[in-house]
Amino acid sequence: MVLSDLEIAQQAKPELIEQVGKKAGIERKHLELHGDYKAKVKLDILDGLSDAPNGKYIDVTAITPTPLGEGKTVTTIGVTQGLNYIGKDAFVCIRQPSLGPVFGIKGGAAGGGRSQVIPMEDFNLHLTGDIHAVSIAHNLAAAFLDNTLKRRNRLNIDPDSISWNRVVDLNDRWALEDVVIGLGKGFVRRSGFDISVASELMAILGLAENLQDLRERVGRCVVASTWDGEPVTCEDLKCAGAMTVLLKDALKPTLMQTLEGGPAFVHTGPFANIAHGNSSIIADKIALKLSDYVVTESGFGADIGMEKFFNIKCRMSGLVPDAVLLVVTIRALKMHSGDFEVKPGKPLPPGLTQENIDSVERGCANMEKHIENVAQFGVPSVVCINRFTDDTNAEVEAVRKRALGAGAEDVVVSDVWARGGEGGAEVAEALVSACEKDNNFRLLYEDDEEIEAKIEKIATGIYGASGVEFSSKARKNIKTYEERGWSNLPICMAKTHLSLSHDGSLKGRPQGFVLPVRDVRPSIGAGFLYPLCGSMRTIPGLPTRPAGEDVDIDKNGRVVGLF
Repeated sequence: MVLSDLEIAQQAKPELIEQVGKKAGIERKHLELHGDYKAKVKLDILDGLSDAPNGKYIDVTAITPTPLGEGKTVTTIGVTQGLNYIGKDAFVCIRQPSLGPVFGIKGGAAGGGRSQVIPMEDFNLHLTGDIHAVSIAHNLAAAFLDNTLKRRNRLNIDPDSISWNRVVDLNDRWALEDVVIGLGKGFVRRSGFDISVASELMAILGLAENLQDLRERVGRCVVASTWDGEPVTCEDLKCAGAMTVLLKDALKPTLMQTLEGGPAFVHTGPFANIAHGNSSIIADKIALKLSDYVVTESGFGADIGMEKFFNIKCRMSGLVPDAVLLVVTIRALKMHSGDFEVKPGKPLPPGLTQENIDSVERGCANMEKHIENVAQFGVPSVVCINRFTDDTNAEVEAVRKRALGAGAEDVVVSDVWARGGEGGAEVAEALVSACEKDNNFRLLYEDDEEIEAKIEKIATGIYGASGVEFSSKARKNIKTYEERGWSNLPICMAKTHLSLSHDGSLKGRPQGFVLPVRDVRPSIGAGFLYPLCGSMRTIPGLPTRPAGEDVDIDKNGRVVGLF
């Protein structure tokens, strides 16, 4: 009998979170309990850890995602269990999932099989309320903004310049992406909604170093401009203090556990195709002081989340990564050959689960580009094949040869879904070895480079574009930002995750394309500028058959259908 992910998680016998914390070196006085199996960790824990050395720092990324799912989170958790299995002291740091994808296409994001963070129902749903805190703090600023317009517009705000939408943690694009507000005797204007995890406040939570840093960043958030072209901030609206009060507990990472009782930090949840797409600096810094190895995960492929992990997160934190684990699957590589099309809710094409060395070989071009992307930052990489039962030895060997030829330090097969930590032991050993290799970590661009030059380096170096085409609006905004002194900020590209290019239909390794940048917007609180490439959206829509249709409560009061 094959158990579902939810059934495996519900049959597990988790330890009390105090015991998980104790094993990880977290004293009870540093925990704020949220029930028996999860707790917030107080930030003052770092005061007593300042002299402790940092452990090794590993980022898990992947090839360009496909509808099949590559198992990046499963691998992140399973490899951490594997490190503990081989006798290392390891900590996993991952993001909290958005409820939008949970009830949309993706479903749950707590891992799967024998490689999960538990309780998975808590993980995938409200957890400790951080996303709700982001939502209400963000919408508080929106309310203050519209109240200012209604009350004689004391800040001289140009309504057409307003960039601060409201947010909701749902995939509700069809109704909320473009709306008219103020019909109830307010200031009538056109607006819209973003998904909560795309809020600048979520990005700030992931990058803030402490409570005071959080307060200053919130105050710097730009919501609009005046008629004279000057920025209007949350500090100007006089709501930054209240917003910080709503966010202060969300700044503390949440401690949970893997199925094998290892410690896991779950903290922040910014989308990688819109924001920086990584868990928090605070969680990583605490974990690095408490363990020999910290395994964290960046969103989507190495062209998106990993690039931002290095160029934004590591730049701001000063942390230096020791190795990168690149997750691939045989079936995803076959899709990148262009031979197969998979539609959500439809059966897999028969040829996708049959040996096809030619499709694998052509799809490997995508993997090779991602390996090259890691190498551009001077960090050693290990390729992890998340193996399925229908993958053949010949297909695995084809991937191994291509990956080693592209510069990977090692290629290993993972079986963490079925066997947990034991199934990740080989990957763990390879990562331990990679962490001892020479590390020449470097950033892709310097702070003082021009904005357009930074964008072009990412587009040509990481995506493989032949050049960049800036719209007149993007060029105008870039000039404004340079005049305001914002040109030294890093770049957070907003681009589709479904292709190395801006066009999600282009699989494999597209070449010769020109990246269109239609706008560049400021996230001054978070500390970056974000170009919008192609037709990027900031709130997803639901599919024809949402995953939420399967979620329910059984007669015993237990969650069913959450996967």
